[in-house]
Parts: sequence; structure tokens; C-alpha cells
Amino acid sequence: MAEGNDFSDWFKNIPVVTRYWFAASVCLPVLGSFGLIPMRLLLLLYEPIVYNFQFWRPLTAVFFYPISPMTGFSYLINLYFLYSYSKRLETGIFDRRPADYLFMLIFCWLLLVIAGFMVPLMLLMNPLIMTVLYVWAQLNRDMIVSFFFGTQFKAMYLPWVLMAFNFITRGGWKEELVGILVGHAYFFLAFKYPQDFGGQNYLQ
Repeated sequence: MAEGNDFSDWFKNIPVVTRYWFAASVCLPVLGSFGLIPMRLLLLLYEPIVYNFQFWRPLTAVFFYPISPMTGFSYLINLYFLYSYSKRLETGIFDRRPADYLFMLIFCWLLLVIAGFMVPLMLLMNPLIMTVLYVWAQLNRDMIVSFFFGTQFKAMYLPWVLMAFNFITRGGWKEELVGILVGHAYFFLAFKYPQDFGGQNYLQ
């Protein structure tokens, strides 16, 4: 009973936007892995959206990740970075402003959907997490962070290190690069352009 209360307390203490994003990113892959929802209906595919009116696909592509013995480690890494850096961003620069944080995620999600059609990308979980991580890293660029095997470096290098790590472990880099580019677009428009160039913040 106490363990159940501990989990409930932990879950309730997660900031609201991160909480529901994390929960959806657990529930949808689990439902898909058990075959309760056909995985093919959850991917970002242009033709089913346009010709079959399957308008849910851009959203489910953010929360779904195929779980298998080959992808399980990558999925757990994604959940760790989602929880850690989304929480830090939501309780940091977006503290007490969950609507602004949700707007950031929606803005980046829309850019990722467009990029997903062009690249193409069928899954958007990893790119959106990378977007959040990139924005946090730029806002805390001189902070020293730790990575695997005790390596330490400045936070501004973390997205690139993670992209290299994913390339080594699973041969992927496109999703990470798209996430970094979208994150940079948001960071430039929301922070860099208004603060360093005196421009208007069009994302407010």
C-alpha cells in the first residue's frame, strides 16, 4: 500500500505538462506492443492522413514508440530524457507558466510534423524530446552535465553528444538532427532574436 502511495505521490509531483506527456508516452507504446492498438495506425504517414482522413496520426506519432528487444533500451533512454529535461524546463524558465510551455511544445510539434513529411519521419517522440533538451541546453549552456561513463561537459554540447551516442548505438541521426534544428528555431525566435538583436518575440 505504501509503495502505491509513493508512486502516486511521485506522479502527482511531476509538473502538469510533463506529467501527461510522460504518461501518454508510456501508455500508447504499451498498448501498441500488446497489440491492443495496431502500430501501423500510429505512425506519421502522409497518404493515410490526406486520403483516408486519419488526422490523429501527427499526434500519436509523438507519443508512440515501438517497443521490442531491439528498441527497448532506446525507449527507456527517451523516457529518461523526457522526464528529466521536460521537468527541468517546465520548472525553470516556464515555472508557473504551463500554458506557455504547452505552447512551446505545440509550436515545435507543428514544425516537426512538417519536417516529418519532408524527411520523412514516421515517429516524432525522439525529435520532440531532442527539441526540449536543446532549448534547455541553450538556456543552461555553461552548466556542467554528466553523461555515460562519467564523462562531463558543458550543457550546450549535450544534444550533439546524444545524437552521436544514438548514431553509435542504433545508427540513427536524422530524428535527432531534426529535433535540434526545430529546437534552435524556437530558441532563436523566443530568446535569441528578442534579447540579442532587439527584435520582437513573435511567440509570446
